[in-house]
Amino acid sequence: MRFAAALFAAALLAALGSTTASAALKPGAAAPGFTARASLGGKEFDFSLSDALKKGPVVLYFYPAAFTPGCTQEAHEFAEAVDKFAALGASVIGVSADDIDVLSKFSVSECRSKFPVAADAEKDIMAAFDAVMPGKPEYANRTSYVIAPNGEIIYSYTALDPSGHVGNTLAAVEKWKAAQK
Repeated sequence: MRFAAALFAAALLAALGSTTASAALKPGAAAPGFTARASLGGKEFDFSLSDALKKGPVVLYFYPAAFTPGCTQEAHEFAEAVDKFAALGASVIGVSADDIDVLSKFSVSECRSKFPVAADAEKDIMAAFDAVMPGKPEYANRTSYVIAPNGEIIYSYTALDPSGHVGNTLAAVEKWKAAQK
């Protein structure tokens, strides 16, 4: 009986892992435009994807909820790497369904005032980027995109484990930058 329960649990984990193995918006697709209330260093502003793309590629990452262990880890990793992204001409923004008051605090403490985070309380941005968590539509699925200045998605990655998102998106931006020469 214990073996059957363990086998079922392993199969369930494998199935859940496979549902989050890849983002639905694939490279080559046009990134949906959006504006959202965001916070950088605790200061609120209106973020526009189209305005950000005028300055260079954008790393757009969705995360389930501020101040949770995985999301905190991911925010710390992006904060540590933001200068590397900036050196390549890229900017970073995180998006979750948290309200702007929560994100203003998160932008200071966990994002270390290095990059903005945007509120998607209505989950419209999450839906447009197919970044709604399967089975838990109140949360964003952990999905990262790299969007070229022309609005084309050049990289997408979905995995609940936060550890691969920064390295993978940085490599994608480096590859894009090298192709521009």
